[in-house]
Amino acid sequence: MSTDASTKSTIPAAPDSGSPPAGTPVGRVLLDGVRRNMRQYGMLFALGLIVLLFQIWTGGDLLLPRNVSNLVLQNSYILILAIGMMIVIISGHIDLSVGSLMALVGGIGAVLMVEHHVPWPVAVLLTLLLGAVAGALQGFFIAYVGIPSFIVTLAGMLLFRGLTEIFLKGQTLGPFPGGLQKVANGFLPEVGPKTNYHNLTLLLGLGLVAYVVVQEVRDRRRQREFALETLPTGLFALKMTALVAAVLVTTLLLASYKGAPVVLLILAALLVAFGYVMRNAVIGRHVYAIGGNLPAAKLSGVKDRKVTFAVFLNMGMLAALAGLVFAARFNAASPKAGVNFELEAIAAAFIGGASMSGGVGTVLGAIIGGLVLGVLNNGMNLVGVGTDWQQVIKGLVLLAAVGFDVWNKRRAGA
Repeated sequence: MSTDASTKSTIPAAPDSGSPPAGTPVGRVLLDGVRRNMRQYGMLFALGLIVLLFQIWTGGDLLLPRNVSNLVLQNSYILILAIGMMIVIISGHIDLSVGSLMALVGGIGAVLMVEHHVPWPVAVLLTLLLGAVAGALQGFFIAYVGIPSFIVTLAGMLLFRGLTEIFLKGQTLGPFPGGLQKVANGFLPEVGPKTNYHNLTLLLGLGLVAYVVVQEVRDRRRQREFALETLPTGLFALKMTALVAAVLVTTLLLASYKGAPVVLLILAALLVAFGYVMRNAVIGRHVYAIGGNLPAAKLSGVKDRKVTFAVFLNMGMLAALAGLVFAARFNAASPKAGVNFELEAIAAAFIGGASMSGGVGTVLGAIIGGLVLGVLNNGMNLVGVGTDWQQVIKGLVLLAAVGFDVWNKRRAGA
């Protein structure tokens, strides 16, 4: 019995990377945790600082309920594009055609609904299918023919823009059906007793808080089970407090105006769905694998061609969705729609933590990067900064984000 007990006492306990060694000062533990996770949470902190700066600079106008709703509506299509672009960049590729594909889908949708009176739900399905086909066509040339994605999507950018001019005959076409306009510009309906807040938005916000807490706790428990590195307890508590506070404040602001925009629910569904796929699904892990180390992924049995094909098919479908939202928001399809939107989406992905070499990034990071650009645009418009200086500032922000990524990699290597 004593031998058994002595044997057990010599077996080391499983490592718990979330717990600091005994005697380590709390301040040092938190500081080390911040340093290790700076790349992951740096832009989240930056977004908070930018919001605080413009809230003070605009005299409180930035976080007025109406302005928060407008911020969501004005950036919805860029955020949809940023989700797909983040996945493309994680896989080690780039897509320059999404802005032109947006314009083409919006133009064909307008022709179907305005000139041929196709019911808008049918037209939406047809245009989403068109976007998927366009993305699959580009994915075929990239994955199976072996042409670099830069060249294929550059050709696609020119091709789709020219087709848009042909379909619209160089003119703006509208208006869109009211049902589709409500998707892009509408709000959730009022339900329940009449109060000072939008009841349905409050319920959705509380549900989102519960989902965030459960998901974060579950992820932390799973990481500990596999002896993976986790945030120190204090930093994790700070993170949870910040997330819950941000969700509650946003919910109250939206609920005190007209409620949550319909397009916000679409964004939330995309964020949850693609976040789950990239974290837990096999294809999501394969996307990270081929972007991080393609030769190793091939040796591990990853079917890189099929994954790349699927990534661009998905990007085409999201570009089509963004094109419909954009056209419906402005109630017209234009040959000049979507100009430079691909650059906005790429910037959002890199600001949100994507790496130039691929294999790094999250769907949530794409949303954060898009919100950084959206708050910058909105805040600078409110304080009267000219468009020339707006471009300068956004360029510097993008340069700083990529520079931070390079510095962080060098520090990790050292």
